[in-house]
Amino acid sequence: MKIYTVNDPEFLKYGHVIEGYDCTELISAMQKTPLPDDVIYVPSDKDLEALAIYQDLTYREFGGLPVQIGYCNGHNKKLNALEYHRSSEINVACTDLVLLLGAQQDIDLENYTYDSAKVEAFLVPAGTMIEVYATTLHYAPCHTQDGGFRCVVVLPRDTNLDLEKVPEKKYEDKLLFARNKWLVAHPESGLDPAIAHMGIIGENVAID
Repeated sequence: MKIYTVNDPEFLKYGHVIEGYDCTELISAMQKTPLPDDVIYVPSDKDLEALAIYQDLTYREFGGLPVQIGYCNGHNKKLNALEYHRSSEINVACTDLVLLLGAQQDIDLENYTYDSAKVEAFLVPAGTMIEVYATTLHYAPCHTQDGGFRCVVVLPRDTNLDLEKVPEKKYEDKLLFARNKWLVAHPESGLDPAIAHMGIIGENVAID
């Protein structure tokens, strides 16, 4: 599939590149985080949240809302699932990585399915900070080199933690997977169909 970059106009419906931050300390601290052969996601990391950039992100990007700084690292080449939040997400690419993105508006609300043919791929160069809009479907990044990927993930505090109350699986509630996280999965994702809604139809998209 064609891979755009986040500097191409095609990215503007999904998010935008953020300027004006010095991410040197953050990216350096990320080198101490694990890099497994599969994918690891940690919603909140105390060492990252102790950095000076935490206050800037809290007040400049989230208007003073409590936030968490975590990471998603590892090796991945496939779509597997797509999620969205009720808030934007900030990512900092610590290595080159590719995001597979879609639009929440393209979810079929009759049966809550999404056609993977609509997915688009975007290269995020190392050192780049981006905002991913609330209505943008996304999931784990894809690596572009054998060494894997490292990606900072900034979200409102408690996003992606376990649900305290699980609603009846009706309407959009059937997509609710974790706090502030709605998800559609591909049948080949390996996610538990008792928990994750198998709503992605078509190919489990992969990058070369």
